Amino acid sequence: MKVEEARGLSEKERDEKIVDINQEIFNLRLQLATGKIENPSRIRFLRRDVARLKTVQNETRDGVKNSAKQGEENKVGSDK
Repeated sequence: MKVEEARGLSEKERDEKIVDINQEIFNLRLQLATGKIENPSRIRFLRRDVARLKTVQNETRDGVKNSAKQGEENKVGSDK
């Protein structure tokens, strides 16, 4: 998953995607423990996808907070 794809998803879709990927990571770790995994490097890529999704989530949450904070600063500055 690329960052552009993650940004294109809604917040709910990102949450669902994180849950799905974490479930897949869990299943791959079970396969790794039993020695039946075909592609062990897939775990690394999935972990990176989760990190990308969480980063985009934090960016959007911080963006909302930052824009609200800037609006408050403009109100305070206009009172002077």
